[in-house]
Amino acid sequence: MNMVPRIDAAAEAPPPAAPRRSRWTRLALVALPVVAIAAIAPRFIDTQPAAAAPTPPTVTVARPLVREVREWDDYVGRFSPSRTVEIRPRVSGEVTAIHFKDGEIVKQGQLLFTIDQRPFAAALAEARANAASARSALALAKADLGRALRLIDDEAISAGEVDALRARQQAAEAALAAADARVRSRALDMEFTQVRAPIAGRISDRRVDPGNQVAGGEGTGGTVLTVINALDPIYFSFDGSEALFLKMQRQRGQTSAAEPVEVRLQDEADYRWHGRLDFTDNGLDPRSGTIRGRAVLANPGYFLTPGMFGNMRLASGGTVRGLLVPDAAVQTDQARKTLLVVDDKGLVSARPVTLGPVIDGLRIVRSGLAASDRVIIAGIQMAQPGATVTAKPGRFGPSSAPDAQVAAAPISAAATFASP
Repeated sequence: MNMVPRIDAAAEAPPPAAPRRSRWTRLALVALPVVAIAAIAPRFIDTQPAAAAPTPPTVTVARPLVREVREWDDYVGRFSPSRTVEIRPRVSGEVTAIHFKDGEIVKQGQLLFTIDQRPFAAALAEARANAASARSALALAKADLGRALRLIDDEAISAGEVDALRARQQAAEAALAAADARVRSRALDMEFTQVRAPIAGRISDRRVDPGNQVAGGEGTGGTVLTVINALDPIYFSFDGSEALFLKMQRQRGQTSAAEPVEVRLQDEADYRWHGRLDFTDNGLDPRSGTIRGRAVLANPGYFLTPGMFGNMRLASGGTVRGLLVPDAAVQTDQARKTLLVVDDKGLVSARPVTLGPVIDGLRIVRSGLAASDRVIIAGIQMAQPGATVTAKPGRFGPSSAPDAQVAAAPISAAATFASP
C-alpha cells in the first residue's frame, strides 16, 4: 500500500513579504554613514595651517670708506754704521795709557791712546838742532856772497869765485829746507804718539792694554787698537726684488723727491723710525735677481745699533684716493677675492675685486668696487649670492688697536693714510 507523507500546510506556505520602505527612509540610511565619516575624519586629518615663508635674514651694510692713502712696499734689512774706522797707530812703540772706556760714545778728536813719546821727542830735538845748524850755514853763505858781490866791481875777485859762493848759498838754503822738513816729520811722529778719534761715534773695546808694543804703519800694516762706528746718522741696508725695483724706477721718473722710508724693529708695533732712501746699487745680482739698496736714518740717541734687523717700508708713490672696506668682509672663492654687495631690492651678489694692503684693519680695494656699492660688513654667514636679505645700514672705521703681528714676516705691500 502506497503511503504518501503528509505535508504540513504551514511549511509549504510562502514567507510573508517584507514591508516596503519609503524613499525618504532609504535616503536617510545612505546619508547617515556619510555624516558619521565627516564627523570622524577631522580626528585623522592634520588641521594645522600651512607654514609661512621664512623671513629674509638681516645683514649690516655700508658703503666703502673713501680716503687719501699712501702705499708702501715692504723690505727686510739690517742696520749698519754710516762710517767705520779701525784705529791703528801711525808710529810703533809701547802703549802707555788708554783714555776711554770700552763701548762709550767718543767725540771727534778725543784722545784714545798714548804711545811712549820719549824716542820721538829725542828725534824731534835732533831734527831741530840740525835745522839750526843748516840755518847758521845759510847765514854764513849769504854773508860771504854779499862781500864777494861788493868786491866784484873792483875786480878784486874772479867771477868763478862769485859763482861758487852763490852755489854754496843755494846749497845752504836747500839743506835748511831739508832740515825743516825733518823737523816737521819728527813733529808729526811726536803728534802720532797720541792716537785720537778721527770720527764721532760709539767705540768698541780696546784690543791692546798698556805695556804692549804696537806696530805702526800706513794702511793695514799697523796693529788694530779698536774700532769706532758712526751711528748718527745710521744706514739701513736691504735687498729688493727686480719687480719692486722696476716699480720704484717707473715712479721715480714721475717725481724727483727723495723717497721716504719708515722702519720698525722686531719688538715694535709701529714704524717709529723715519728716514730717506739715499743709495741704490748700479746693478742687480744675477744669481738672486735682487738689487741692494740703502736708507739713511737719524739716530741722535744711538739707540739703533749696527747688525739689528728691521722691517722697512718704502713709499711707492704719491697719495692716491682709495676705497676701503673691513678686511673681515673679504671672502675667498678659490683663487678670487670677493665682496658681497646688496642692491636696492635686497638681492645679494658676489663682486670680484682686486685688493691692496691693509690699513688699521681696513683693506684697500683697487678695482671691482664702486663708492656707491653697499657692502655687507656684518652677518656675512647668513647671506648667499642670489638670495634676498634685509639690509640694515651700519658704519665702520679704522681700528684703533695696533697691529699685533710684531714678529711676523712682512707682507708684500702696505699703506698708510696720507697726511692732510
